[in-house]
Amino acid sequence: MTEPPNHVYGLAEQRAKARAERDFAAADALRQEIEDAGWLVRDEAGGFELTPKPFKVWPTVASIPVPLTPDWPGGGADRASDVAESTEAETGTRNMVASQMLWDSTLAASRLDQAAGAATPARDHAEGAPGAVTVALLVDGGPAELRTCVDALVGHTEAKILAVDLGNVEEAGVVLHELAERHPGRIEAWHVAEATHWRGGPAGWGAVRNKLLALDSGDVHVVMETSTILDGDAITPLVAALGGDVVAAGWKGVDPDEGGLDWHDAGPGRVRGLLGYLFAVRRDQALAAGGFPEKARYYRNADLEFSLSLPGTLVVPHEPLPVHQERHRGYHDVDPDYRERESRRTYDRVLAKLRAGGDRPDDEDRAEDARNADAPRRY
Repeated sequence: MTEPPNHVYGLAEQRAKARAERDFAAADALRQEIEDAGWLVRDEAGGFELTPKPFKVWPTVASIPVPLTPDWPGGGADRASDVAESTEAETGTRNMVASQMLWDSTLAASRLDQAAGAATPARDHAEGAPGAVTVALLVDGGPAELRTCVDALVGHTEAKILAVDLGNVEEAGVVLHELAERHPGRIEAWHVAEATHWRGGPAGWGAVRNKLLALDSGDVHVVMETSTILDGDAITPLVAALGGDVVAAGWKGVDPDEGGLDWHDAGPGRVRGLLGYLFAVRRDQALAAGGFPEKARYYRNADLEFSLSLPGTLVVPHEPLPVHQERHRGYHDVDPDYRERESRRTYDRVLAKLRAGGDRPDDEDRAEDARNADAPRRY
C-alpha cells in the first residue's frame, strides 16, 4: 500500500493528540487538512490508519477545469486567446460562463435547431425536442438520498448524469464515486474540498450551478435536486416540451401574486417561474441569460431569479410527471435565521427583476413594500 507523505502523517499525529486532549474542533480541522491532501484517516484502538482517497479532490469549485470544445468556432488565434481567458477565469465562474457564451450559444443553438427540425411537434408549445440531455446534481450530503436519486435516474432515463460533490459530507462523495464506477460513461463525478455555504463553507449555490453548466456539453441542462426521486421517466416529457419559444420546462411552476411578495402554484402551461426541484432548460439559452445567479449562496428563491432571467417561455407539461420529493435537507436542516436571511437577500433581486419587467410602477413599489415589510418573501 502507498505510504503517506511525512507531512500527512504528522497531521494525523497532531490530530490524535488533539483528540486525546478532547480538542475536537482542532481534530476536525486537522481531518480536513488530511483530506485536502488526498488522504482519509480512520481512528483505531491505540492509533490511526491513513489510506489514500479513492478519487481526486479539487480544492475549490472554481479550480475544476472546464474542457475546451473542439468545435470552437473561431479556431486558431481566437481559440488560443479564449484558452487564456478560460484559464484566467478559474478564479470566477461568472467570467468563465460569460466567455463560453461567445461560442457555446451558437454551437448549442445549431444542434438544437437540427434536432427541432427532425423531431415530432409536442403538445401546445414545442416545435421539436432537443437531443443530448444532462442531469446536473449538486451533492452536499445525504448519501442514502443520493443513491436513491441516481439509481432512479439510471433506471428510468438515458440521460447523462453530471455531479459535483461538496466536502464529502456524510461520505456522500464516496457514494457518488462508487456510483460513477458502477456506471462508467454514464456518470461524471467531480469532488471538491469546499463545503456548501449553508453548511458553513464557501461554495454558493449559484457558483456551483454555473460550474455544472460550464462542464456540460449537452443540448439540454436539467437542474435536479437529490431529494427529487423519479418514479418513471420524468425527463423525456420535459425535454419534449422544449422548442419554438419554450426555453425551459419543469415539474412545478409558480406565478407571482400582484405585488410580487408572494408566489402561488401554477401550471400546467405557461408560468413565470420554475422551481429548482426539477426543470430542463436549453443550455444555449441558460448561457445567453448569463448562467445562474452567481450571488445566490443558498438555493431558495434562486430558481425564481434564474427563471426571470431566461429569454423565452417557461412551461409545465400538461401530463403529470412520475416523480416525487423526499425530505428536503437543504430546507429542513438549515439554521432558520440563515435560511430567512439568504432567502430575503436573493428575493430582493427577484423583486428588482419583476419591477424591471413592468409588473408594478415605482410609486406602488414603495407603498407595497411598506405594507409588507415583514411579509414572507416566498411562494
